[in-house]
Amino acid sequence: MAQILPKALLDVIDAFGQLPGVGARTAERYAYYLLRAQDRKTNELARAIDHLKAGVAVCPITFALIDPGVDVSPLYANTDRDRQTVAIVEEPLDIVALERTGKYHGTYHVLGGVISPIDGIGPDELHIPELLERLQRDDVREVIIATNASVEGESTALFIQRQIQEAGVETQLSRLARGIPVGVDLEYADQITLSHALEGRRTL
Repeated sequence: MAQILPKALLDVIDAFGQLPGVGARTAERYAYYLLRAQDRKTNELARAIDHLKAGVAVCPITFALIDPGVDVSPLYANTDRDRQTVAIVEEPLDIVALERTGKYHGTYHVLGGVISPIDGIGPDELHIPELLERLQRDDVREVIIATNASVEGESTALFIQRQIQEAGVETQLSRLARGIPVGVDLEYADQITLSHALEGRRTL
């Protein structure tokens, strides 16, 4: 069968199709939009993508995403935030979701994923040792385990709970309340659901 579309356009469609949540039809629409867009818009997008990797760094304490040249996460450096309360999240975007609620005023610790043997991810691939060290250094009073309500999220939460207890760290452990439906990631939960989950967190 003859090639219907130019290779350059097909390459862009294929690139968009590799993004999570983007199907074939959506990828085609995105690519065709860029083809028709003004050069200024396509150039801005190309520059932003090209600068993405070099323009993002990782906080050495919280493992949140920060600007290059910044020592630590602005949320951690903010003296108005309670460093003795730490919410443990899976990914950096989960911080954005919780911040949108306006209900949380502590700091964060990004694990960098969850324990998932099927994906080859074990505890050693997560930022758990750094968490244990930080809990003692900052004299943390409460740890909110805010992993997703999934099988992997629950098993990771249980593992972290055991690690904290075995390390002899004296802190209150809590888990987000079940306002978040099973299988829904934090970044996709609405603000009301997240607010209720934060307010109804339970002690472990």
